[in-house]
Amino acid sequence: MAPRLSHPRLWTALDQLAQRNGLSVSGLAKAAGLDPTSFNKSKRVTPEGRPRWPSTESLARVLDATGASLDEFFMLVDGKGAAARARPVPLIGFAQAGSGGYFDDAGFPVGGGWDEVSMPDVNDENAYALEVSGDSMAPVYRNGDVIVVSPAASIRKGDRVVVKTVAGEVMAKVLARRSEKRVELHSLNPAFETRVLKPEDILWMARIIWASQ
Repeated sequence: MAPRLSHPRLWTALDQLAQRNGLSVSGLAKAAGLDPTSFNKSKRVTPEGRPRWPSTESLARVLDATGASLDEFFMLVDGKGAAARARPVPLIGFAQAGSGGYFDDAGFPVGGGWDEVSMPDVNDENAYALEVSGDSMAPVYRNGDVIVVSPAASIRKGDRVVVKTVAGEVMAKVLARRSEKRVELHSLNPAFETRVLKPEDILWMARIIWASQ
């Protein structure tokens, strides 16, 4: 059964979605390409005191910017997706990730000597954090932001992923298309060209499930 929509529940769900992504509500609006004040508490009622609802376009942009599905958002609306507990996860930079010795061939972290950061519990004991290098995924992920990656999570077209090539290159991209002969990866920043790789040129691919900005 779909959750009952109400003004307080909808805004609380947006607040929790922002928190999940390490953002303020202003940061969430900005990441979605909206006016930074769009989700401020002062904007949630009209000057006459009537409830003001976020538009469907605003919600669609927020889901696109965070990578959350509509089902995940409705779980928050229904009160079943409260912010998760924080726990330490390994942290490594993109340059280190490309140098070898930190992952097995399936993209699972191995060894020790990691730095650690505190991130929400993502229900994957093999999840780890990467510090973004470069601006190919701006404005959602900027240079220096931290993303959490789950090597066990299923990957679908349109997901944001981290890819490591056989040559040792590590990149954050959007999986646009995948077939037996080619993998097409898009950047969120239009200044960066689409990357097309052969499946055999990819060592591993893992889905981005959280971002701290």
